[in-house]
Amino acid sequence: MTLEIETRLTELGLTLPDAPAPAANYVPFVVSGNLVYVSGQISNSPDGLIKGKLGDDMSVEAGAEAAKSCALSLLAQVRVACAGDLGRLKQVIKLTGFVNSTQEFTDQPKVINGASDLLVDILGDTGRHARSAVSAASLPMGVAVEIEGIFEIE
Repeated sequence: MTLEIETRLTELGLTLPDAPAPAANYVPFVVSGNLVYVSGQISNSPDGLIKGKLGDDMSVEAGAEAAKSCALSLLAQVRVACAGDLGRLKQVIKLTGFVNSTQEFTDQPKVINGASDLLVDILGDTGRHARSAVSAASLPMGVAVEIEGIFEIE
């Protein structure tokens, strides 16, 4: 499956980033049994942090792109948790997405769809998951999106 995932990423014109290091006193993931709990991954690109507030200075489409970057970072963390072998990934179990948004903004699910859709595009049925999408008054360093995840591995 690792080759399939790498092939699919290439077809989509994507590469997994290096797994981001934690920014404080926590670990990027914890493996417990056959589950990997990945800490929140913030929206980031090769050009730096993806910042913004949905409902103010960022569109839903731009927010969905920010969520995609979080999904790629989540997969990068899972790859490290699996000693480089994404073929061990059996299922994306759950995502919890936080959207930096105004009080009036109500399209959080459309923003987090960026991550959900990308995971299914890359992983097929393995990428289908339970999910929450919630608003946050602010997120670390002003980023637009943060997503944490739970993954089943072999």
